[in-house]
Amino acid sequence: MADSSASDTHALTPPQRLVVTIAILASFVTSLDMSVTNVALPRISAELGGGLSTQQWVVDSYLVTLSALMLLAGSIADAYGRVFIMRIGLIGFGIASIAVGLAVSPEMMIIARALQGAAGAFLLPSSLALITSRISGPAQGRAIGTWTAATTGAMIIGPLLGGLFTDYLSWRLVFLINVIPIGLTLWMLVKLRGTDDRKRGVRIDWWGGAAAAIGLGLAVWALIEEPAHGWASPTIWAPLAAGVVLLGGFLWWQTRVASPILPLSLFTVRNFWVGNLATLFIYAALSLNGFVIGVYLQNPNGPALTATLAGLASLPITILMVLLSSKVGALAGRYGPRFFMSVGPLLLGIGALLLLRVDAPFSYWWQVLPSMIVIGLGLSIMVAPLTAAILGSIGPERSGIASAVNNAISRVAGLIVIALLATIVGGQLDLSGFHSAAIVTGSLFFAGAIVSFLGIRNPRAAATS
Repeated sequence: MADSSASDTHALTPPQRLVVTIAILASFVTSLDMSVTNVALPRISAELGGGLSTQQWVVDSYLVTLSALMLLAGSIADAYGRVFIMRIGLIGFGIASIAVGLAVSPEMMIIARALQGAAGAFLLPSSLALITSRISGPAQGRAIGTWTAATTGAMIIGPLLGGLFTDYLSWRLVFLINVIPIGLTLWMLVKLRGTDDRKRGVRIDWWGGAAAAIGLGLAVWALIEEPAHGWASPTIWAPLAAGVVLLGGFLWWQTRVASPILPLSLFTVRNFWVGNLATLFIYAALSLNGFVIGVYLQNPNGPALTATLAGLASLPITILMVLLSSKVGALAGRYGPRFFMSVGPLLLGIGALLLLRVDAPFSYWWQVLPSMIVIGLGLSIMVAPLTAAILGSIGPERSGIASAVNNAISRVAGLIVIALLATIVGGQLDLSGFHSAAIVTGSLFFAGAIVSFLGIRNPRAAATS
């Protein structure tokens, strides 16, 4: 239940702050592990073996299970309660994180990362749904802005933490220390008062979840391995065709099953489908940008920065996100999301194209820092309004599945763009490949800005019309 005393003010009450803190901690570890891996990839590859394909799989094995199972987890969270599902996700994520930190081969690393993604699928949708189900009114905009700043900040600060651990301790500790925030969150859940909201009579669509997971996995396998085998090889076209058929069957099944994990009726709501289309473009660009910067800046034939310096490159983005996101979330709650969702991706696109200035001799201050500042401003303006617009268009009784769909789409976007990395950079992440990635990144951001400007409607304007 939302606090009625807080419904008419932007300030959060102590119980609401506890809800936001739990939601932040629960999603922090999943967001952190998605970004911390990028900067550690060269060292992981050197220690465990494998080239660009292995590096792609270390990222995408996590994203495959996270993306595919998030939809199923959203339905389970609605049926059995957000707090209960959050506990399961936290325990599973902790166990999988230990396995990642102890990996002794690329195969063990990839399998453990897949298990980590599966557990993470139970955390992201349930954490945000916990906020939307227990906080309402203007305070919800501030709560979502705070949650967004922290979780997105985790994705940005991840490279810095990964760099510090990789250079001075071990990349393995980045995953092993997950047990600390996980244990803290489990302890705070005990202090959370109120009933665990759940929907009665919900039947879980296990077949749909399996079809989505297997279909995504097969398609990603084909996209990652295609440069090594070619499209004519049965190793590529057979799993790709099977994956497409399974995903098509999954969509068909969602129109037939009583309790779909992807309710297609959600996409009849304008701000929901437009916001998720914008999410697809924007988060594909963010994933591509994070991967490429983290790896290229450590290229021995390029900038040759240490892992720590490569992680520090994105620090301005983190600072701006922490300073501005909560305030922007409150402003978007007052004036509507359309302006922020249009201007934010536009700035992000400009920031991405500024990376075309990177050349030899390399200078972070003149070639990279301006891009990081503009990207930080764009993210701060865009992320909280985007989340609020999508979830605000759907009733609180379906907040779990709505959150799961949006999170799944953002992860699928990253999954696909990383799978296509070799095609985007021309097979090698040198200076030319880095510039190609910057152009693709900027184009994706601009597409998100156009979609938002043309499609998003402010709630008051929509109600008036």
